[in-house]
Amino acid sequence: MISRSISSWGRLPLPGSSLRLSAQTNSRCMDSGRRFFTRNSVLSQNINAPFNTPQSQKRNASTMYYTMSIILGTVALAYGSVPLYKMICQQTGWNGQPSTTHRGGDNDTASRVKPVTDARRLRITFNGSVSDVLPWKFTPQQREVRVLPGETALAFFTATNKGPTDIIGVATYSVTPGQVAPYFSKIQCFCFDEQKLNAGESVDMPVFFFIDPDFVTDPNMKGIDTITLSYTFFKARYDDNGVLTPLPA
Repeated sequence: MISRSISSWGRLPLPGSSLRLSAQTNSRCMDSGRRFFTRNSVLSQNINAPFNTPQSQKRNASTMYYTMSIILGTVALAYGSVPLYKMICQQTGWNGQPSTTHRGGDNDTASRVKPVTDARRLRITFNGSVSDVLPWKFTPQQREVRVLPGETALAFFTATNKGPTDIIGVATYSVTPGQVAPYFSKIQCFCFDEQKLNAGESVDMPVFFFIDPDFVTDPNMKGIDTITLSYTFFKARYDDNGVLTPLPA
């Protein structure tokens, strides 16, 4: 029994041994911590170093100038898009816009206004509308007219300002079917021009036009007997640069 006690006693930790173990453990932990933070510090310096070089600063400056150029170009395009769109559409008849020039020959209107007497008469109908934010009433005075290619015609629209204040409006127009647009030539029109109506005021707006005689010889125009001229008025205002700009509906 005494020998068992002595054996058990021999397995007990000696005084001071636990303290030595704790000290060694703490020392290893502190060394590991120092190595960890030292390694992270070096890594942080390596990451930040490329962004402080002259090459990176030059690259960042070039990116900034490129971005500013895109922004300025977008703004300039926004201001110039409406006049450019109007010019292209009127010269080509694209997107259903009546043309201000005429196909073939010279551009003298008098030389093109020659009725083709042996051609069929075309039915021209009219449509008028306004945007949701414009308190106007805008309607054609006639439902339709019938004309020969090369024959001039005069139509009227009436606009009434039903709002309590003076308002500026701008009209856009289109022709359907769209392939007829290059042959639909206007001599006088109120489209794209400022139309200011006082509160409660009504005005008559004329449209003087003709269908180009080359309409008859174009095989793509066969079977087209009805053409619709449509106008839409938008509320408009002058921006800071003095450009008349339609307001969104």
